[in-house]
Amino acid sequence: MTNDIAISIRTDIDIVAARQRGRQLAAEIGFSSTEQVLIATAISEIARNLINYAIRGQVSFNKVQQPEKQGFRVIAEDQGPGIVDTNQALQDGYSTSNGLGLGLPGAKRLMDDFEIVSTTQGTTVTMTKWRQESKFGSRPN
Repeated sequence: MTNDIAISIRTDIDIVAARQRGRQLAAEIGFSSTEQVLIATAISEIARNLINYAIRGQVSFNKVQQPEKQGFRVIAEDQGPGIVDTNQALQDGYSTSNGLGLGLPGAKRLMDDFEIVSTTQGTTVTMTKWRQESKFGSRPN
């Protein structure tokens, strides 16, 4: 995966496509089946928020390489009204739409790195899952 892959999110079908494509790309990087499910679930949660709160947005994926590790980064962006209090939005049970309030905090728990930046012009969520190496070296791809 050399370039970012971007998927526009406007409908439930787009969420399914983003989830499937993200899982496929995570497999290509060498993530285990369990890690692929975690990544796909985080993608679903974030993409659902794009539809629920911003009407539409975009999810992009890319491979992240550091000297000792590699990972899978997901960036979700919208031009919605923004999140007034991101700290509160990351608390379990907090919801402005009568939901369970587990979307953002759940996605944060599933990924290794998580950042949210929100203004009145939109929100960007950046999350990364790092590939876990076994004590015997790299996992085969």
